[in-house]
Amino acid sequence: MHRTEINTEFADSAHSPLTPEGLAHFAGLDFYPASSEYKVTARFILNPDQEAFGMETTTERRPIYVKYGEARFSLRGEDFVLEVYQSDRAKQMEEFKEHLFLPFKDLTCGEGSYGGGRFIDLKIPEGEEIVIDFNKAYNPYCAYNYRYSCPVPPEVNHLNIHIPAGVKAYEDH
Repeated sequence: MHRTEINTEFADSAHSPLTPEGLAHFAGLDFYPASSEYKVTARFILNPDQEAFGMETTTERRPIYVKYGEARFSLRGEDFVLEVYQSDRAKQMEEFKEHLFLPFKDLTCGEGSYGGGRFIDLKIPEGEEIVIDFNKAYNPYCAYNYRYSCPVPPEVNHLNIHIPAGVKAYEDH
């Protein structure tokens, strides 16, 4: 989502994850400055025939995901691998059947960005490359309101690097 779209959604009481108190004085989310450094082209390795699993969340809920593939990329001279997932529920819905989910943590989590990790929405790539734009990283809804149950980024998606891109931590809750 574009930054303006995110802020518009959050300001709309019908769609906002904010508490009524948070919504009352919402002035917009805080973002890291956009940087082309954090838009990477990754080699995408499809992982066919993976078994579905219940992803850990901040509650007892375990949504069903499948590891769809791996994204391999370099950032600041270091090589990284992130697992990319597809929701079992989403792939059955026409509007989301091409949707992939990338939950991750980096060294900014808890120090500038939400401590529980951040998410990036992706589309199934047509070839062997996938673009990961960390500038579009967003916080899960539980970063704004404790009533939400949010996926916890798996340990394999914890990056030992600072990625100051995307939405910063929300300080109101």
